[in-house]
Amino acid sequence: MPKVTGDFEVRRDAQPMLDLGDGAQAAHVRFDKTFHGPLEATGVVHMLAVGTATEGSAAYVAVERIVGTLDGRAGSFLMHHTGVMDRGAPSLAVNVVPDSGAGALVGLRGTLAIEIVDGRHAYTFDYTLPDAEDAAAAS
Repeated sequence: MPKVTGDFEVRRDAQPMLDLGDGAQAAHVRFDKTFHGPLEATGVVHMLAVGTATEGSAAYVAVERIVGTLDGRAGSFLMHHTGVMDRGAPSLAVNVVPDSGAGALVGLRGTLAIEIVDGRHAYTFDYTLPDAEDAAAAS
């Protein structure tokens, strides 16, 4: 399975809160990303986040559309994010939505890890992608 690493910039834009009923609300945030490295692309993310009465416990879900090139192959794909903070212990899963690849990225599968150190955002993307001939036949 190929593994690529690079960095990305993020611009955050808070959206109006969403009503979950009975006075409960979810934060809604749009993120615009620019990826560099083997993934040269832009991404648009819409995230919903909730917290609890217990300090350090919260969760978010998000959907992201990424458009650009992955190791030189042009196209687009979707990712889904699930983040949980369990009393301060974080977990995050970011996965390619099955069968969401388009263009030369048809058949893309994979997981993306995000690391933030000193304000710098980095990614590691483990993925599989059929050969170009297989992708052309599938479309």
